[in-house]
Amino acid sequence: MKKILILGGGFAGVDAAAHLKKMNFDVTLVSDRDYFYIFPTSIWVPTRESEFEDVCVDLKELQKAHGFELIIDSVAEISKADNSVKLQNGTLLSGFDYTILAMGASKMKHKGLENTLSICGNPKQSLDIRYALDALVSKGHGKIAMGFGGNPKDSSAVRGGPGFELLFNVHNMLKKKGIRDNFELTFFAPMPEPGKRMGSNALKMMDVMFNKLGIKQHFGKKIKMFEKGGIIFEDDSKLEADFTMFIPAGAGHEVVINSDLPTNEAGFIKTDDYSCILNEDGSLSNFYAIGDIAALEGYDWRAKQGHIAEVMAKNVAHNIQERENGGNEFKGYDAHLNILCVMDSGDGAAFVYRDAKRAFMLPLPVIGHWLKKGWGVYCRNSKLGKIPRLPGM
Repeated sequence: MKKILILGGGFAGVDAAAHLKKMNFDVTLVSDRDYFYIFPTSIWVPTRESEFEDVCVDLKELQKAHGFELIIDSVAEISKADNSVKLQNGTLLSGFDYTILAMGASKMKHKGLENTLSICGNPKQSLDIRYALDALVSKGHGKIAMGFGGNPKDSSAVRGGPGFELLFNVHNMLKKKGIRDNFELTFFAPMPEPGKRMGSNALKMMDVMFNKLGIKQHFGKKIKMFEKGGIIFEDDSKLEADFTMFIPAGAGHEVVINSDLPTNEAGFIKTDDYSCILNEDGSLSNFYAIGDIAALEGYDWRAKQGHIAEVMAKNVAHNIQERENGGNEFKGYDAHLNILCVMDSGDGAAFVYRDAKRAFMLPLPVIGHWLKKGWGVYCRNSKLGKIPRLPGM
């Protein structure tokens, strides 16, 4: 039985492990935390609509459901040449027939970043955001700024949707408490048109929504640094804030940058369309990269999202099985590139979609919020194998 090593316990890694076990491979998964985190539904932890445990799935439960081996540790070193991986505890993993890298990305470094919290960073920061908001609610007034940054070397590494969602949910929470008028809410980003990748129609609708909800916009100025009292921009202007939530753009994983793996300018792993890390002579290697750790090629509007990571995982499982069967009918991710999300506001949502042919945003008052709630339940239970996976999901 061929042995496969998977590094990373997120959307890409967990799905790859589940698919490969169904194909009767011997799979070992390494994760730096003992739970799978449902990032898309973590937006409700800060507003107390969900508890932290609601968006976590114990990896031991997933291990039991699918039968893979599980190691909880961080990756310290990777050597493609030696076909080996060294863990933080000193364990050397080698001799695997295939290695799949799915460890996610690092974050862009900004001066004063310690003065911010991120809904897309360490999962436990969702609780820190909750406590910061609790303190402001107890105070009864304040200035809240939320935003995201970009990576000039790789436009696909931007993740702004959760920032929009969290701010809309905070607005809704404050409104329910009857204190929204006591708070100044501002969304900020260094690019002049944040959200443009969703399409022109969506961009217009976002502007309408900001104005309707009384959320200020601060766009088009590069961020110089963060302070306890707000954000300083390149022209030395300051956006005052009692609390700042900021999502830095993704950057190449530190372990990858210090390895012999090929990367693009931003530090993401170069692969072919089938997610295989090619050898220098262009031949197939036994290393694959999926999810945020990989360089995503394609359209200017492309974005790294969980469903793309899942497509990559399913395809890689197929491609490895195809190789083992002596075939070459491989599946790639390019044909599946799109932007797809249900942008939640706490009292409704909007369905956002974009591909090479179309782009639109469809308002879903009230029902949209419950659709996303339902997706969270589906995500947990389908990952655990308690309910079947829906086609295309």
